[in-house]
Amino acid sequence: MNTKKHPKKIYLPEDRLPKAWYNLVADMPNKPLPPLHPATKKPVGPDDLAPLFPMELIKQEVTAERYVEIPEPVRDIYRIWRPSPLIRAYELEKALDTPAKIYYKYEGVSPAGSHKPNTAVAQAFYNAQEGVKRITTETGAGQWGSALSYATQLFGIDLQVFMVKVSYNQKPYRKTMMNIWNGKVTPSPSQLTETGRKILAEDPENPGSLGIAISEAIEMAVKDPGTKYSLGSVLNHVLLHQTVIGLEAKEQMEMADAYPDTVIGCFGGGSNFAGISFPFVRDKIVDGKEIRVIAVEPDSCPKLTRGQFRYDFGDTVGLTPLIPMFTLGHNFMPPAIHAGGLRYHGAGAIVSQLLRDGLIEASAVPQLESFQAGVLFARTEGIIPAPESTHAVAQTVREALKAKEEGRETTILFNLSGHGHIDLGAYEQYLGNHIHNYQVTDEQIAKNLKVLDAMGFPIPE
Repeated sequence: MNTKKHPKKIYLPEDRLPKAWYNLVADMPNKPLPPLHPATKKPVGPDDLAPLFPMELIKQEVTAERYVEIPEPVRDIYRIWRPSPLIRAYELEKALDTPAKIYYKYEGVSPAGSHKPNTAVAQAFYNAQEGVKRITTETGAGQWGSALSYATQLFGIDLQVFMVKVSYNQKPYRKTMMNIWNGKVTPSPSQLTETGRKILAEDPENPGSLGIAISEAIEMAVKDPGTKYSLGSVLNHVLLHQTVIGLEAKEQMEMADAYPDTVIGCFGGGSNFAGISFPFVRDKIVDGKEIRVIAVEPDSCPKLTRGQFRYDFGDTVGLTPLIPMFTLGHNFMPPAIHAGGLRYHGAGAIVSQLLRDGLIEASAVPQLESFQAGVLFARTEGIIPAPESTHAVAQTVREALKAKEEGRETTILFNLSGHGHIDLGAYEQYLGNHIHNYQVTDEQIAKNLKVLDAMGFPIPE
């Protein structure tokens, strides 16, 4: 239905690379509730976080400033792949026969193949600035672990990665990427920590989860004063760093003489969703723009669509502060879907508050639908999306077909958060009809949430 009146790819010149990250908290009508100390139930302070993070990141975690300057050494590294392209999906529009105009911001052009280096480089820089020589972290499908491996070797920092075991086995070349960039990778749960040993003693075949891997990484960091911990999603400072995506996209949409009616991002802990959407959520709050913003999660890990808003641990064992979040319970064990980066039990505090206030929406997509959309996208636009990104593609297809059914024009922007070149084993299984949907029952969710009741975790009013 659409005719080609604008370029397919829209590039920003290098000198338009953002000079500051955008902090949505400054403009939120209701600020996120504070994280609480699990023992005292009082808000945590900088001293509570100092064993884990360098002070500059702690300051960013709690800042109310609207813009935070991007250090020039970080911008210098960003220039290797940023600004990333905004692309009009003409061939996908044609295949869907839709009046919708579809744009996507492509983050797969980074060295690690995803959006994750946007915060990995920043976190490595601030750690190096404070003299940190060793970092621990977790990773699901490996995008974060590979991004942080790339970043830490740039700044001469050693890295220990705990990779969720099911993804470690599914995606062996992610481990190779990390090793090339000097990252040490261990499948989680592991024998390296008390957390891992305890879980394996109870269940030797435990497939792992992001919550478990976070527990192992934090435990190792806390026990060594010379080691810090780094997280690839969920926390405020991580989401802050990712806003370079949306800031660029806003300017590129202006160059295309367009503005989105709907902004879409897949959702695990919130990093790429926040990156593409927060600058547009700002327009909704401050300028009254009528824009829908949709976070898309796996149907098998539905914290936003079926979870409960309450305080919960960010990890499985309980080493983090209590975070106000939509959660399935920190002991939730997600099914072994291929979108390993979305297998997380909770959502970050900022995103959770936005959903609670009705400023964003949430949607859940089954695994088969996501792969179907990923293949369609690859066959039309030529890029094979990461399994995580296929969820955003699937929701985009839903919205485009709905526009066709209703006979209305609309403009959709989504974040293609990474390519799937290291995930071809998953596509091979899909093409061989070996991919299945997984159902999580209401009883399973209720059982996990009852554990939080028994632990006395507060439920915000």
